Amino acid sequence: MPTFAYVAVAPDGKKLTGQSEAETPNVLRQRLAEQGYNVQTVKPAKKAAAAKPKSSSANGGFLDRFARVSLTDLSLFCRQFSTMIDAGVSLVRCLDVLSDQAGSPKLRRVIADLRTEVEAGNTLSKAMSKYPKIFSNLFIGLIRAGEVGGVLEESLQRLSSFMEKDVQLRSKVKSALTYPILVSIVALGIVLFLTIYIVPQFKKMFVDLGLKNFPAMTQALMDFSGFLINKGYIALLIVVVFVVAIKMFGRTKFGRRALDRFKLKAPVFGKLMHKVALARFSRTLSTLLSSGVPILSAMETCAGTVANEIISDAILDARARVREGDTISEPLKKSKMFPPMVVQMIAIGQESGSLDAMLSKIADFYDQEVDAAITSLTAAIEPILIVFLGVTVGFIVISMFLPLVELINGLSSNNDDGGGGE
Repeated sequence: MPTFAYVAVAPDGKKLTGQSEAETPNVLRQRLAEQGYNVQTVKPAKKAAAAKPKSSSANGGFLDRFARVSLTDLSLFCRQFSTMIDAGVSLVRCLDVLSDQAGSPKLRRVIADLRTEVEAGNTLSKAMSKYPKIFSNLFIGLIRAGEVGGVLEESLQRLSSFMEKDVQLRSKVKSALTYPILVSIVALGIVLFLTIYIVPQFKKMFVDLGLKNFPAMTQALMDFSGFLINKGYIALLIVVVFVVAIKMFGRTKFGRRALDRFKLKAPVFGKLMHKVALARFSRTLSTLLSSGVPILSAMETCAGTVANEIISDAILDARARVREGDTISEPLKKSKMFPPMVVQMIAIGQESGSLDAMLSKIADFYDQEVDAAITSLTAAIEPILIVFLGVTVGFIVISMFLPLVELINGLSSNNDDGGGGE
């Protein structure tokens, strides 16, 4: 079968080049179009050119080991994989085509290795388990369920939809954190500039004018400026030690639980983080149950995806109770990590036999709640940061001008005394 080189534009706007075997150029064009690509050119490939991508895909580079595969790339991989499986293309053939046209170099290499493993007689889920940093337990569990039930294309579709919504959820949280972080960095930069460069110039001017005693505000600011200039490395060292200590503390079981509990109870972001965790729990469990994964396995997998030890422990406790014959809703209610509305909807879903559908509705509800929380959070943080920046800069300005005011008042008093004497 001849090999053709193609140039196409992916749904996310990325321009891709690759090679693939096909009966004719039109067959390849149609295949790529069905996968969502906008095909620009299809030409017969040279033999030397055909060998090059295979070699680079299989071996990878040194830096490729440290590269990450994004959720967007995985989602597109699942969507294309599902379309080809549904069209009756063989599993090995699907992996061969996908290894040529994957956007990420590392993903191309991994897919090529999956193809080799499947050709050797291994299952797709077993081959994927070699790459736990790329394919999560949720991913492998759904693929295994699809293989056992003979509905691999449905599992891939659910995976793609799940990851697309997870990407949206992550981007919403990032957008909520981006603005306050940027404003905080700008505020810190302004304060450091004023303290390190402007304050010393004012201090030199005051000394040249003969001022020796300064107001308390001015003296405190000058002392702080002198500390940053002469011993700033100590402040930097304190910050580094604090960050490293927090990270090391977070690696312990007690520390991880303490930090996760703090995240849920934090005054500004706590409610947002809680809603994100509930949305992820509901979406993950719904996806697993609708794919035919047993409830005990689904809950165990789900506990590892919520990214919070406190909520994870509540899910595992509920799993233990379910294994003993209890319902899910009762232990979740006792954990106090799940709102009454969530508990009631889960109970109704269990009683009606539609738990996966009810969990999907809960996930949709909390997606909307996250949107509303981000909007209100952004609206609340903006004036707080502006006021903080204004107060900080105002303190520095006032501290610098107080000695000038006292100096002017002193000169006026001297002039008045001199005029009275005459």
